[in-house]
Amino acid sequence: MNHAQALSSQKQSKPWIGFMIGIALTLLIALAAKYLAGFPFLNIMGQLVIAILIGIVWRASIGVPTRAVAGTQFSSKKLLRLGIILLGMRLNLVDIVNAGPKVFLLAVIVIAFTLSVVYGLTRLFKVEKGLGILTACGTAICGAAAVVAIAPQINAKDEETAIGAAIVAILGTIFTLLYTFLFPVMGLSSLGYGVFSGATLHEIAHVIAAAAPGGNQAVDMAVIVKLTRVALLVPVAILIGIWANRTQRKEAGSTAKTSWRSIPIPWFILGFLVVSGIHSLSIVPEAVANALVTAAYMLIAMAMAGLGLGVDLATFRRLGMKSFAAGLIGSVLLSGLGFVLVHLLSLA
Repeated sequence: MNHAQALSSQKQSKPWIGFMIGIALTLLIALAAKYLAGFPFLNIMGQLVIAILIGIVWRASIGVPTRAVAGTQFSSKKLLRLGIILLGMRLNLVDIVNAGPKVFLLAVIVIAFTLSVVYGLTRLFKVEKGLGILTACGTAICGAAAVVAIAPQINAKDEETAIGAAIVAILGTIFTLLYTFLFPVMGLSSLGYGVFSGATLHEIAHVIAAAAPGGNQAVDMAVIVKLTRVALLVPVAILIGIWANRTQRKEAGSTAKTSWRSIPIPWFILGFLVVSGIHSLSIVPEAVANALVTAAYMLIAMAMAGLGLGVDLATFRRLGMKSFAAGLIGSVLLSGLGFVLVHLLSLA
């Protein structure tokens, strides 16, 4: 091989090197986030929250090599979908059925209320539509995982997805801390407090951390209620996809009727539901299921790191403050609604 051919071969290999560097960077951040999540207080935030925050700080302080961007974007998009599919191993549909209709009704009311209120507030505050929808979905359903799952349905920009995930992650952490202080004065039983926590907090990590003062019974109930909300991510994603498709056609001035083929089907979320069904049938040994859930969180943490690495702090300040305010008000109202519903449905 002559010198010119060697140079050509080196140039061709560079994109792959940069791609692998990007993936390796997100893996490094995800592993660091998992390690940090084992410490007191940081365990309240959880691996996903920490990963996106590290990504944002890394971008602001060290920067991201241009050639590594393809790898970080691969993590934030492709690995994310695989992670969400595997996360289905966390959900047992039998537990949701056994929890009874009251828990399901509670989850439906909470999601419908929060979606409407938070999205309405973002419109009032003149937040960009995509970011408003993502903030509402993250607050209503399951935090950052809902944000990144809904993003493809509305063709959200990467910066909107990252900012939306960061907002609900920070809000969830704040409210988790508040709940642990308020538990002694709320007057709820362990089960009631578990229902309340599961119905109103954002991430599964937040729910577990907040419910811990109520004991194991509270934690178990909180997780069941929370996973009921997670299960509703599938129909919500499809409905939002239909609504977004019709809205985009209307804004474009198209008079053609919406066809089912034109609606973005969130196949990876349907994959999540299929994996949940497999887990519910007890086909997979529990040890294997737990290992797959751990792998799922690692993949989603890599995706969160990739999203964080794409966030410019100036952009966050410009786009995120009003959306954060909407999410904050919505979270306060959600907590109030959850407390009332726990009593009205005799779950206290």
